[in-house]
Amino acid sequence: MAQARRTELRLLDETEKELVEASRHPGLAGGTDEDLAGLRKVLRERRDKARDVANRQRREMRGKAVPSGTKPAADNAGSREKFAALSAALQRVNGEIARRKRYSSRDELKRNAERALEMRRAASRPNRPSSRRAKKGMRSVPNELGPDLVNPMEVGRVSQFVKNSQAKRDKR
Repeated sequence: MAQARRTELRLLDETEKELVEASRHPGLAGGTDEDLAGLRKVLRERRDKARDVANRQRREMRGKAVPSGTKPAADNAGSREKFAALSAALQRVNGEIARRKRYSSRDELKRNAERALEMRRAASRPNRPSSRRAKKGMRSVPNELGPDLVNPMEVGRVSQFVKNSQAKRDKR
């Protein structure tokens, strides 16, 4: 559940307040990837510590653990809320990192597409045969790819197929 900023500020110490504020949007969008990675690391450590304190206090309240102070904890609501605030901050940072990762992959795809288009435009266009004119007849166009373009066995197979098909038609 979302918490009010005033409630969060009441729960956190000064360094945690700075971390949570850095995880909010004006500061979050302006940071570099290295800054975000460092912020995520520190937030995880603080969140884990708050989680451990809340769990220890819960065990003390139930009588399962030895009290860390002079008397067992009576309530762990503040620790749970602190844990929730730090978790929400960490979630925001993780979301921003994931968003940047998604857009960086899109930028890479865009760069690759632009490079492919440039290569295609730079490639010379294939030589087209000169126009053929009526009245003078067709001019032969030499095969530029060479004799190895078609497998001779394929030519024979197709020729035989055409002969057989024509024989079937003639037989009718």
